[in-house]
Amino acid sequence: MDELRLATDDLESIIEQLCATKVEEFKLYGYEDVTGEQIWQCVSASYGESLPPLHRLANDILSLKVTAFMNWMTVNAYKGIDLD
Repeated sequence: MDELRLATDDLESIIEQLCATKVEEFKLYGYEDVTGEQIWQCVSASYGESLPPLHRLANDILSLKVTAFMNWMTVNAYKGIDLD
């Protein structure tokens, strides 16, 4: 049981670090208000109930384009979903 919890904690830490890296990249493009949580919400929106393997998570986060992220933000704004 502790091994599963450790693996989950490690995965969460890795996801947070990857999202923080993407936030820094977006800031270089002038998008100052993007958060790691928003990045994760955008990327994980297509996963459903189970997470894919770590290599796909990393690829999906690090290859996220600003245009795809902004499209996702716009659609959710129209739906009235609060992303903060």
